Amino acid sequence: MALNTLPFDVNALSVFLSVCDQGSMAAAGRELGITQPAVSQVIADLEARIGVTLFDRSVRPLALTASGMVLRQYAGNLVADVHQISGRLRDMQRGRISHLRIGLVDSLSRALLRDMAAFLSECTEHAVVLAGLTESHAAALLARKIDFIVGVDDLEDVPGLERWPLFEEPYVLVCPRTVERPADRQKLAELLAELPFVRFSLRSRSGAEIERFLRRMRIEIPFGQEFDLPAGVLAGCLNGGVAISTPLCLNEAGYGPEMGLAVHPLPVSGFRRRLTLVARRREFGRLPMNLAETLRKSLKEQCLPSLVRQFAPFAATMRIMD
Repeated sequence: MALNTLPFDVNALSVFLSVCDQGSMAAAGRELGITQPAVSQVIADLEARIGVTLFDRSVRPLALTASGMVLRQYAGNLVADVHQISGRLRDMQRGRISHLRIGLVDSLSRALLRDMAAFLSECTEHAVVLAGLTESHAAALLARKIDFIVGVDDLEDVPGLERWPLFEEPYVLVCPRTVERPADRQKLAELLAELPFVRFSLRSRSGAEIERFLRRMRIEIPFGQEFDLPAGVLAGCLNGGVAISTPLCLNEAGYGPEMGLAVHPLPVSGFRRRLTLVARRREFGRLPMNLAETLRKSLKEQCLPSLVRQFAPFAATMRIMD
């Protein structure tokens, strides 16, 4: 498409948004430091190029037409994105990012926050790290309210993203120490029917994956206690319940062998959790790759040795991703 066939430019959209906010072209001119006739000409040219009327000029203050309301809905984000891109380019030139927002899944907070904070202090001026559920972070990433997420969902069906795998670990069975490892699906079903099953909430990605696993096993369990946080699931097990969790989740919750719990493999192999860094493609240069390398190093040197000591039977199934 030739440049002269584009329906509008960013400056015209900025003038349009000012008229929307101020309620008149004269007031928009005062805000922008230009004359009212200049504002009127920009709006007239914009309407001519798009081929629609944006304002109902028969009322005061000016009212948006249906077409004007649609344009206003998108124009704010378009103008904000252009300003953001300009700032990012200047940031890249001087090797630092002025503002970065990261969503971090709860189960990685204890393992990664220290090294992540050190990395961010070197390459950003203002960093915001939000802990919480992967599902809410994924929605925020797609709405451009977060720049990176580190979590369980790699959003494989969403285009325009880059993905950096970090860590893979097995789902495990957590139960009172007196409970023997279930040998097969039937024994697992009997155990989960006998003891209270403590769930990760269905708002969480892990909770949803565990429910799908149980459906594949054709195991139906009444709903009892559910928790967003690994600490809540562990607390339910300490009160006599049984849960499906992961080594990292147990580590985050402060699990220790003195708690009187057993951590068994599930009787069906291959049920695993993968943690991934996801960012919008090409917006931050090498920064996502560098952060992923930092987090992998942290997991390998600071976290994995502790996990292997705590969960030795699962050492071969916990691995840093390349």
